[in-house]
This record gives sequence, C-alpha cells and structure tokens, in this order.
Amino acid sequence: MESSSLISFSLLFCFSILFFGLNGVEARRAPPSISYLISENLFNSIFLHKDDNACPARNFYNYTFFIQAAKCFPSFGNTGDIATRKREIAAFLAQISHETTGGWATAPDGPYAWGLCFKEEINPQSNYCDSTNTQWPCYPGKSYHGRGPIQLSWNYNYGPAGKAVGFDGLRNPEIVANNSLIAFKTGLWFWMTEQSPKPSCHDVMVGKYVPTEADLAANRTAGYGLVTNIINGGLECGIPNDARVNDRIGFFERYAQLFKVDTGPNLDCANQKPF
Repeated sequence: MESSSLISFSLLFCFSILFFGLNGVEARRAPPSISYLISENLFNSIFLHKDDNACPARNFYNYTFFIQAAKCFPSFGNTGDIATRKREIAAFLAQISHETTGGWATAPDGPYAWGLCFKEEINPQSNYCDSTNTQWPCYPGKSYHGRGPIQLSWNYNYGPAGKAVGFDGLRNPEIVANNSLIAFKTGLWFWMTEQSPKPSCHDVMVGKYVPTEADLAANRTAGYGLVTNIINGGLECGIPNDARVNDRIGFFERYAQLFKVDTGPNLDCANQKPF
C-alpha cells in the first residue's frame, strides 16, 4: 500500500501533468505507464461488448482514460515481478467488470466478456447517505449510490475519493458517472487506499498484506477472495458457493488467461468472515 503522503504526491504530480504539461519537468520523472503490460488491443479483447448498444455506458470507459488515470497511481500494475503486475491489473479489471457487468449466462462470447456495461446503479434502493458520519456529511438532495467502475457508494467514500482525486464528492457526486477520467480515478483510488481495518486491494494482490490477529482468526488469507471481501464482504463472504463471488472469479479467470498469468490461490471468500 502506498502511504497517504505518497498517494497525495503522486496525484499532485498527475494534476500538474494533466493541466500544465511537463514544462521543464524531466520526462524520466513521469509516473510509469502500464500500457506496456496492457495494450489497447488487449483492453478491447477483455471488454468485447462494453460499447454495444445494449450497454448504457457505451463509449464511456475507454482505454486512454484508464491509462491516464493509472498514471496518478504509479504503484498500480508496477509493483513486484511481471507476473504480479499482470495479475494485479487482471484482478482490478475483473472486479470492476463484476460491478458494471451487462452479461448473462448465454450472452455472446460468454458472460465474462461483458464488463463495463453500466456507469451507475440502476434503481438504487436508497440515497446511500450515512447521516451518522459527521466527517463526510451528506449534501441535501444528493444521492451517493453506486457510480463508476468500482460503483463508488456512500458519502464516506465519495468525500475522501473526491478530496484525493480532485472533485467535490459530497456536492457533486454525479461527476463520477459523467467524467470518464474521474470515474477511473475513483476506482483506482478505492483499489489503492487502505481503509482500516481493511488493507488495500493493491497490498493484497502484490504480496504486501500482513494479516493481523483478527484477520488470522477470521481466516482472511491473501488472494483474490480477500479483495472481494474488501469490496463487498459484508454481503458476499462467509457464504458457500455464492453466485456473486463466483461471477467475480469467472471474470478473473478469463482475464488472467488473456494476460497469460495464473490467478494465484484463495480465489473465493466462502470461509472468510467479513471485515
């Protein structure tokens, strides 16, 4: 996990590149691009149907904005050996595919070729406002339902995500579904940021996760299943053969094959207690 100061520095550097250009800053200091591991052709092979007419988010999630957003988090896809780097990218894309999927069992090319079909939650059951959270208070009339590739939800996520990547998450949550670059940044922010007692998804996938005594007692072992636990464990983990967990695994297995890398152990969280 990048320290919060390093993440802040990386984002500040990213903003300076986006808005002012290099302007004398040596190119060798620019954050490394993950484009050498995931080309545009590979990205399009992964997301075969994201721009189909059947997908409400068509033309929203494009490769250029994904690569641009990743440069703001230079440790993403750039930590560890090549296999670890590819596996992390595949895992991230698999998780956001489950969150935004439009696939079904008999879909063309299979259900796991339909990630990134949606950019916001359909028919949210509430406005996802935790009124007890005084650090990130809800703004009147705003809904903090799922938006973007990770389906960012709740005021206590919109607030810090906006502060980190440069938008007013509490007053303008809608921008996550209206700005492709910001959308990808929120997904990567969630992936890279530790939210105690949860580790970051990044730390788990690159081998930096060190379980606490509570983690060991809860059987929270490192692997893709623990990432699922971080993202939505309260609803999906500790349940044998959960269909949602299996869907996340299905995407990961397909993407790992496309990246020509193994998935690693502990794919599910059936025997893990949620955080």
